[in-house]
Amino acid sequence: MNLLRIPLDGGGWILVEGDDKADQGPIPAGRVGDLITDGTRTLREALEPVAQASRTVLEELRKATPDEVEVEFGVELKAESGAVIAKAGSGCHLTVKLTWRDDPHSAAAGIGPAG
Repeated sequence: MNLLRIPLDGGGWILVEGDDKADQGPIPAGRVGDLITDGTRTLREALEPVAQASRTVLEELRKATPDEVEVEFGVELKAESGAVIAKAGSGCHLTVKLTWRDDPHSAAAGIGPAG
């Protein structure tokens, strides 16, 4: 197992599990620090592209004018590329839930889902 140390804006850091592909085998006792790779970007910097993508997804889904929008996806933190939306298979996986409430005033006006 490898660990990625990601700096935080206010100081300190967080350790996340890194990529096992770079596993070099057993680490001698007392050399656990050899498992840690330092990230080059803060957690905020790594997550900014994910936040931008989230805003875009939300803006597009709101065009369908639902009462509620829920989007779920996983985020992986990688030493090489920062934060990436976790993939399922060969593509990106998003779970989307759009909800329209049955509003009697809207239904009477012919707006929204039929009841």
